[in-house]
Amino acid sequence: MRTDMRQVADNTYLVHGSNTNWVIVTEGDAATLVDTGYPGDRQRLLDSLREVGSSPEAVAAVLITHAHNDHLGSAEYLRRTYGTPVHLHEAEVPHARREFLHQVSVGQVLRNGWRPGVLPWVVHALRVGGTAHVPVTVPEAFPVTGALDLPGRPVPVHTPGHTKGHAVFHLPDSGVVISGDALVSGHPTSRIRGPQLLPDMFHHERAQALASLATLERLDADVMLPGHGPVHHGPVRLAAQRAREHALQVRRAAPV
Repeated sequence: MRTDMRQVADNTYLVHGSNTNWVIVTEGDAATLVDTGYPGDRQRLLDSLREVGSSPEAVAAVLITHAHNDHLGSAEYLRRTYGTPVHLHEAEVPHARREFLHQVSVGQVLRNGWRPGVLPWVVHALRVGGTAHVPVTVPEAFPVTGALDLPGRPVPVHTPGHTKGHAVFHLPDSGVVISGDALVSGHPTSRIRGPQLLPDMFHHERAQALASLATLERLDADVMLPGHGPVHHGPVRLAAQRAREHALQVRRAAPV
């Protein structure tokens, strides 16, 4: 069975795992891998690399937007098995080591269990390793500021809020932003479509996540590859504005 994958720009592929996406950027047979899905997505991840003409051995680095299990799932496996470096924002490095955990709590999930989609999402997350212990033993902060010397020349941009060290990756040459969970286009627990913030329970600091949309507005790109949901075409600046407007509407409509 082929992986659910879409080529979105030259040498750039968005792969849909089980409720979470990852991105592959190739240069010859070498690749940059951004995020790795849930632990239970491992075979899909390996298959997706082969389908774009690369391989696990050829991954120059794994870049992690943030250290939740649905993005970190196979990072340590790749590091341990193939020696692949795993890079994150410096504020996210201790999170990847699991010195702390900025993640939705059981109590928050239970309080939101009445919302459409929440219970099916929980069941699925448990089945694919959402609560597994998958720390990265030797995570590394991005080695330089500005563009990284990797396929696609990705530029990390700090967008805290979802977690303290969340980062998006700008591919200026392709007009692409890999937005992780700072800006998504859908989620099993959301009933809206298009650019949006994740529901409040998923953010470590919701106000900071909202503020980080201003950082995304400054990025010159017309393709957004989110951590959840389909590819979004159109200025990322407008996508961030739309997400802010929706978030403020939801907050104003919430009961006091």
